[in-house]
Amino acid sequence: MPRAAEPALSFAPELLLAAQGVRAAIFDVDGVLTDGRIYLGENGEPFKAFHTLDGHGLELLQRGGIAPLVVSGRDSSGLRRRVADLGLAHAAFGAADKVASAEALLQALGIGWDAVAVIGDDWPDLALMRRARFACAPPDAHREARALARHVTAARGGHGAAREFCDLLLIAAGRYAALLEASLHGAAFDTAS
Repeated sequence: MPRAAEPALSFAPELLLAAQGVRAAIFDVDGVLTDGRIYLGENGEPFKAFHTLDGHGLELLQRGGIAPLVVSGRDSSGLRRRVADLGLAHAAFGAADKVASAEALLQALGIGWDAVAVIGDDWPDLALMRRARFACAPPDAHREARALARHVTAARGGHGAAREFCDLLLIAAGRYAALLEASLHGAAFDTAS
C-alpha cells in the first residue's frame, strides 16, 4: 500500500501565519491570470492566454473551501468563457471601481476584508490589496503593487503566479496535503483547467 505523500511545496511559517483565516481570494486578470499582454484580432476583438496551472489552482481553491473571486477592469467574451469553464461563481467584469465590485461580491458571501486575500499587479488593484488581510503580487507587477504585497510570487503573471498564490492559501488553511493525497489516489478533477 503506498504511503501518504509529504508535500514538496513549502512556504515560510510567518507567511503561512499571515495567510491563515482567509475564506475568499480576489484575482485580478490582466497581469495575474494572464501575462498582461492583450492580442487584438482583425476586428479588434481581444485575445488572452491563460495558464492551466492557474486554472487548476482556482479549482483546488474552491475544493479547499476558499472562494475565488475574479475582479477585472476589463470585460471580454474570452474572459467570461474562462471563468465559466472553471466553474467560478463569483466574478465582476468591466469593474471601473474594483473596491465597490469586490465589496458587492464579498457581501453576497458574508465575508469581510479580514478574511480576504488579493493578488494584483497594478494601480487599479492597490486599494483591494490595502484592504485585504493578505496581499500578493507577481514579480513582474508594478513596483507599487509589489511594495504592498506580503508575498511576491516566484512565478510571473500568467505563468503560474495565481497557482502559487492558491497553493500558499491552501497550505495556510491546512487543506493542501489532503487535496494532494486525493490527487495521488486518482481523484477526478475537472478537465477545464
